[in-house]
This record gives sequence, structure tokens and C-alpha cells, in this order.
Amino acid sequence: MLINKEERVAKAVALFKEGYNCAQSVVGAFADVYGFSEEQAFRMAASFGGGIGRMRQTCGAACGMFLLAGLDCGAVDGKDRDGKSHNYAVVQELARRFEAEHGSLVCAELLGLKPKTPVVAQAEARTAEYYAKRPCARMVETAARIFATYLEEKAEKNA
Repeated sequence: MLINKEERVAKAVALFKEGYNCAQSVVGAFADVYGFSEEQAFRMAASFGGGIGRMRQTCGAACGMFLLAGLDCGAVDGKDRDGKSHNYAVVQELARRFEAEHGSLVCAELLGLKPKTPVVAQAEARTAEYYAKRPCARMVETAARIFATYLEEKAEKNA
């Protein structure tokens, strides 16, 4: 399936600005590629926002990218070591590209949070101030661009 990279990136950022979390935004932008509705994509990715459940661990945008990698090339047979290894190699390459651009995969580091910042479940209100102080839209843009590039490279290789 041919995709328009810039349209996918713009869609991911727009979803984030509509209030979806970072993981939902990335997965939602590619849902149709894998036969999912946006609602299904949003449910699948819901728990990964805020660095996984707002615990500020692995960046949710990166997690969304990894979820997409599983949909794209994840092994579906528990005994398929080669398939698992291939998927892990893809995830590691996507992670390498993301980290090369932003210096980390860790949500707390990307947000510049101090160590031992308390973890709370309450999502912040999406206000102009929220968007101004958070680099999350950039992370969503990066993850969507990296994944779209991966799909382009895969299509070229298989052509």
C-alpha cells in the first residue's frame, strides 16, 4: 500500500492536537493501513500515552511506532524465532532513529522532568500552555515520520 508520508505525519500531529495521547496519535494515523478503525487504534494504543500509563517511561509516540511495527511484521507463531528476531530488529532500528533525533526514548527525559517527579494518573488539560511547554507534538511527528519512512523503504526493497 502506497502512503503519503507528509499526510500521515500531519494526521498524527492533528490527532495529538485534538486531544489523543501520543501513542494513539501515531497509531491512529496508520490504522487504515492495517485494517483497523481509528476507534480500534485509539483503544489499542490508549494505555501507552505519557510514557506508558503516564508513568513517564518509554515515550508514548515511540511506543505507538513499536505497536505499528508489531502490526507490520510481528510474529504470530510462538515458535517463530526468526519472525520474532526480525520484528525485534525492526523495533531496534526504529528506536535507534528516534533516539538519534531526540537523544532519548524516555518520556521523563524528553520532558525534562526532574528525577523522582511524582507519577500521577490524572491527564493534564489540553490548553495552549500545555502545547507550548510540551515537546510531545514533535515526538509524535518524529515517530510518524520514522514509521512512514520505514514503510517506504520496505516498499522500495520489495518492489
